[in-house]
Amino acid sequence: MTRDAAIAAATRQFDERGFFADLAALVARPTESQDPARHEELGLYLSEAMVPRLTGLGFDCRLIDNPDPRGGPLLIGSRIEDPALTTVLTYGHGDVVRAQTDQWRDGLHPFRLTAEGDRLYGRGAADNKGQHLINLTALEAVLRVRGHLGFNLRIILEMSEETGSPGLAQVCRDHAADLSADVLIASDGPRLQAGVPTLFMGSRAALSFDLAVDLREGAHHSGNWGGLLADPAMLLVQALACITDGRGQIRVPEWRPAGVDAALRAALADLPVIEAGGPEIDPDWGEADLTPTERAFAWNSFAVLAMSSGVPEAPVNAIAGRARATCQLRYVMGTDPDDILPALRRHLDRHGHHAVCILPRDGDPVAATRLMPDHPWVRRVAASVRDTTGIAPHLLPNLAGSLPNDCFAGILGMPTVWIPHSYRGCCQHAPDEHALASLSRQALQVMAGLWWDIGEHDARR
Repeated sequence: MTRDAAIAAATRQFDERGFFADLAALVARPTESQDPARHEELGLYLSEAMVPRLTGLGFDCRLIDNPDPRGGPLLIGSRIEDPALTTVLTYGHGDVVRAQTDQWRDGLHPFRLTAEGDRLYGRGAADNKGQHLINLTALEAVLRVRGHLGFNLRIILEMSEETGSPGLAQVCRDHAADLSADVLIASDGPRLQAGVPTLFMGSRAALSFDLAVDLREGAHHSGNWGGLLADPAMLLVQALACITDGRGQIRVPEWRPAGVDAALRAALADLPVIEAGGPEIDPDWGEADLTPTERAFAWNSFAVLAMSSGVPEAPVNAIAGRARATCQLRYVMGTDPDDILPALRRHLDRHGHHAVCILPRDGDPVAATRLMPDHPWVRRVAASVRDTTGIAPHLLPNLAGSLPNDCFAGILGMPTVWIPHSYRGCCQHAPDEHALASLSRQALQVMAGLWWDIGEHDARR
């Protein structure tokens, strides 16, 4: 009954290929939440794959119908050993993005786990089936060695994260008592560098929307009508150009954070933003007075995700009647999510772009979250990770990407510590998604050590 024994048990599960077999079974389930035809698969993932596993670990489980018709079902489970003990909430999502089957490399299939060298290919291997499987496998190892956890554990699994987590916030409100805990400890997203564990404690939020110029039905000959009919594409690009300047610095006043305070700047100072194998950053892009790390984690960023006018794949000599761009703002704490689109409307009107319509794409905007590295729970988790790996983890106040952390930090009011088990080159949301075998093996050890340490802490109080 030792910490080392629990870590060794988790390691054996990987080395003897038990983890691979379990992950292969989960990857084989085509849980594409973006495809309405897969809706039944979302429920089966919970009822057939997760409920038996969790009940075998001593959890009381129940399936929750999503209050939002756009979303899939959810699972809430609890293993309460003693109400006086620390209670941890954990989270995962079993849905995946569209398979994109025809775009995967020869020899690979999104719903077949394939090992090649250090890579484990399969849709969900990194996002998020592999990550919550690691946490549950490590939990099993602790129970196998110690016979109990030494703390209480609650879990919520959703099946709609890849469509914006519709209904999750309402479920957290409706079932707050069943989800109450001292801390959220969960896994999603990537490490900053594959070889160094990362803890992040919040996330930027994201809001997507369309900008559209709709002037007339159909297209008209550019020779007969050029110079007489307004071009919607030109109106649209001029509107886009007033949102940022030539280096991408945001010009909408309400979209600009108040600044980067000294504590946040210090927390970000030594964190890497570039990883081997990733694209080279453009040093003259983004907020000029900030470091690249501060631009990614402490500031807002605007992007045009897609745009069209006419028929790009088969252009003709005609002035289109419509133009459209899908845009996104990633934003940090201090940005009022309810004022993002109204502020943009005011800004466009000030610049004379009255013909541009703003069309929301997401549901209600959510708040960005952040927790600083000096929080007691961050220090506890970081110390455990360091004891297991011998490596001081990167401590990131908030992720540059987005996940539904406000449901836990805001609605449920608890500190949140995320321990990602993937890396930035994993091709999540793209063909050839994969996890790293070496990283997964280390992550099993990290989580077994952490679950052990949480129980050991309560035993010593």
